[in-house]
Amino acid sequence: MLFKLSMKNIKKSFKDYAIYFLTLVLGVAIFYMFNSLDAQEAMLKVSESTRTLITLMVNMLGLVSIFVAVVLGFLIVYANNFLINRRKKEFGIYMMLGMKKRQISKILLFETILIGIISLAVGLFIGVFASQFMSVLVAKLFEADMSEFIFVFSKAACIKTCIYFAIMYIAVMIFNTITISKYKLINLLNASKKNEKIKIKNPIIAIIIFILSVCTLSYAYWKVTGGVNTLDTIEKIIPPIILGVISTFGIFWSLSGFILRLIMARKKIYLNGTNMFVLRQINNKINTTVTSMSVICLMLFMTISILSSSLSLQRTMSKELKEMTPVDINLYKTANLPESNLNKYTGKTIYYTDVQRKDSKVLVSETLKNNGFDISKFKDMVEIPIYAIPEWTMEKSLGSSYEKAKANYPMMRFETPETVIKVSDYNKIASLYGLEEYSLAENEYIVLCDFDSIGAIRNEGLRENKDIVIEGKKLHPKYLECKEGFIVMSTSHVNSGIILVPDTFNLKEEWKEQYFLASNYNSSSEEEKIEIEKELVDDESKLVKTLKGKAIELDGISKITIMEGSKGVSTMIVFIAIYLGIIFLIASSAILALKQLTESSDNKQRYTILRKIGCSEKMINGALFKQIAIFFTLPLILAIIHSIFGIQFALTMMSALASAEELLPSIIGAFVIIGLIYGLYFIATYLGSKSIIKEE
Repeated sequence: MLFKLSMKNIKKSFKDYAIYFLTLVLGVAIFYMFNSLDAQEAMLKVSESTRTLITLMVNMLGLVSIFVAVVLGFLIVYANNFLINRRKKEFGIYMMLGMKKRQISKILLFETILIGIISLAVGLFIGVFASQFMSVLVAKLFEADMSEFIFVFSKAACIKTCIYFAIMYIAVMIFNTITISKYKLINLLNASKKNEKIKIKNPIIAIIIFILSVCTLSYAYWKVTGGVNTLDTIEKIIPPIILGVISTFGIFWSLSGFILRLIMARKKIYLNGTNMFVLRQINNKINTTVTSMSVICLMLFMTISILSSSLSLQRTMSKELKEMTPVDINLYKTANLPESNLNKYTGKTIYYTDVQRKDSKVLVSETLKNNGFDISKFKDMVEIPIYAIPEWTMEKSLGSSYEKAKANYPMMRFETPETVIKVSDYNKIASLYGLEEYSLAENEYIVLCDFDSIGAIRNEGLRENKDIVIEGKKLHPKYLECKEGFIVMSTSHVNSGIILVPDTFNLKEEWKEQYFLASNYNSSSEEEKIEIEKELVDDESKLVKTLKGKAIELDGISKITIMEGSKGVSTMIVFIAIYLGIIFLIASSAILALKQLTESSDNKQRYTILRKIGCSEKMINGALFKQIAIFFTLPLILAIIHSIFGIQFALTMMSALASAEELLPSIIGAFVIIGLIYGLYFIATYLGSKSIIKEE
């Protein structure tokens, strides 16, 4: 009998369960999707290293899922609490008819199990099919071959989802039992008659709080943008964050104190239609939902910032990877090794063998040939020497800007010699890379730097028209700003400085620091390129073993290594960010929706009064729509303002990895996700509230 009653209650209260059910379904679907990535790998043709990265990403997402499960657990309990409060009068009637609290708990138990099973089934169904599309995203991010489609079902993800959500449902059952046991009959029967005291804040105090909050928030914004260079430690970053949180709370607290008074002064607006009723409702609700509105705003801010920054990071890294990996491999080794060398940073003396010293006098290609490598496996090969002039340091180049640079970048070694290359040697590299080539008069030099923040400081030094004198030879900068260029491949623009000097400049043999080689593999297939690379870098290859046996240190970096490593990092960041962003979005939307449904239930009598005084259903529904729209919009607007500065801060902190150029498409992508989920909850809230206020 109790089971049948539970079924009838679910059917009868479907509109009440709508938000609860939506949250459960979305939670289950998202949870399954992000925990099934290991199974989706079956569709992809990837290398062993990429497979390892996917496994690492799955493990990381597994750890994040624990946090997600906790968030969803609290959210489900919160949503369930709304349902319990909605049905207090119903439970009171049950008790009047002689039903025991234990029996009411059983009814709720059956309902929880039924809703849980249905939502779990629907969520898994959606998640399984949505995960097939997730495979397309994985393939795109890893640039993997996805020539064949295979329908994939992850048994492990399904079991994990069922276990985690079963634990959540058990927590709900325990909560329901405890809650019911504490209820008293008189309180249940009078629950709907609770009167709410409207507190009107002193408008003067509210305005003062509002102005102070705005000023404090503006200062926090400035600290994370204009004053970002001073935020070089965690301890310095935390205060602006705290100020932002306090200011957000202050803004929402003060709004109700003067907004109503401000609009009341505009009689044409205040007395038009149901505006007076709407504004009174808003004023009252803000009074009672300050904390929740602040939390929702901050959660939306985190969602926007996380999604936008991560997507921008991924797009930037993907774009820059193609720019920064123009050839298949870079190889380099130290030139002119002495008998011994004292490392001034470690204090240890390093001794070199005759074999090492002899090898340091020859080009990289000679080292390879001398140790059994077939150099014909290279094409488009360019080799150049790189110099380091002891008296030409970065400190000397910066001039008066040195102290500023040292303060902003304390980890940089400004006393180390600059990297110097003959302009003709650089042009060989530039021609191979497809970069701009340069020319110099015999008394000129050029600074190449594509690391924006370092480049800005170098430009200050160049604008001093900084002449450099090396052994009586004076050089002056051809350009009063850094030019773009690089020689060593990387994941992004991180070249902090290369000096180009004329070919006529006397670069001494003892100044040679490195021999550098850039080349493509003489092969058209990826498989052959991988085999050539293995010969160069694999610890088990004959070449690598021979070099190790002679203690010859030949270093390098390849396009394949950079691509796979970078894609792995950026993809992990993106997936974790999207995962957390969507969960925060669902949580904030659900909390806001449940708050509005609660308010609609509590204020149902007021809408009845509107009907009695002659308001049409259209006018009442319009008033309800305005209220819900305003309460969904208020935290979103402030969250967007927060995110404008938050994203700027994130991009500054990731300046070497992310670019503002890729920000707009990323923001659009973030708002598409937000619009879909936030909009879905808004529609569900409006329809649910509309149904509630029509109840007799």
